[in-house]
Amino acid sequence: MSLAEAFLGRKLSDGTSPLDRLTGLVKWYRFEKLLARLRDSGPGRAAWPPLVLFKALLLQSLYGLSDRELEEALGDRLSFRRFVGLGLEETVPDHTVLSRFRTLLVGAGLLETLFGELDRQLEKAGVILKRGTMLDATLIDAVSTPPTAERPSRDADARVTARKGKSGLTFGYKAHVGVDEGSGLIRTVITTPANVNDTVVADRLVRGDEKTVWADAAYDTHTRRARLKAEGKTVRIARRPNKHHPLSERLKRYNRLIARRRSAVETTFATLKNRMKLTTIRYVGLAKAAAQVTMAAIAFNMRRWATITR
Repeated sequence: MSLAEAFLGRKLSDGTSPLDRLTGLVKWYRFEKLLARLRDSGPGRAAWPPLVLFKALLLQSLYGLSDRELEEALGDRLSFRRFVGLGLEETVPDHTVLSRFRTLLVGAGLLETLFGELDRQLEKAGVILKRGTMLDATLIDAVSTPPTAERPSRDADARVTARKGKSGLTFGYKAHVGVDEGSGLIRTVITTPANVNDTVVADRLVRGDEKTVWADAAYDTHTRRARLKAEGKTVRIARRPNKHHPLSERLKRYNRLIARRRSAVETTFATLKNRMKLTTIRYVGLAKAAAQVTMAAIAFNMRRWATITR
């Protein structure tokens, strides 16, 4: 930054905004090292630093922007420029550059590695509590229309499913998460087509270092309960009734107590969907859908880190 830009930045920000706090909290050089091989020059122009583009995609996830809206915001908003590391007189990456970089990230399979790097930084900072993991899932609409008898959908990976407890159908994907009890940080995230049952990926959401596992009745199996108990964990999974064994009043009270404790995970989904606008998968195919959800989880954890440490 020039002297004028540094002075202007101090005048307009007192350093307490979430983006400014993130600049100081996150060890960005570790992300930069992981991203170093993704240098995309594009046709006829110099390469953008990968860290600049990665930070831009984080802003996109934090504020629910399209590629074109992100390009415009980088041109207009000083806080965005300061966060990604662009000076006032510098040009900004256009939407095609941002799209190509996302494709490079997906192709290199780097997003899980980047998510893991942030998890290590959060653990070292002492903000992951490990008291328990809360399991849950949420449906996200596909941008493509569902298939009909006359024509297939443009998105061959998305699937149709009914919304639990609601009328109507959803065509799209499902984000499965394991959320750290107390801190609200996302520790595991898996994206599947919408019709995949919650219990299918449940065991992959458990980290192994938590003391308790919380989940609703969709995750209830005898095998899962036995295995978690054998691992020394406290099992707090709501019981599922069946036609031969209806729930007793005691188990109904047990389920209500679990529902109250694990309701905190709904705050995570509310932030992702209402504040970060993760209501639609913007891209076609499971790989890009998983990339969008994982990037949103990274951005969510950074936002949460800045909030709980201020």
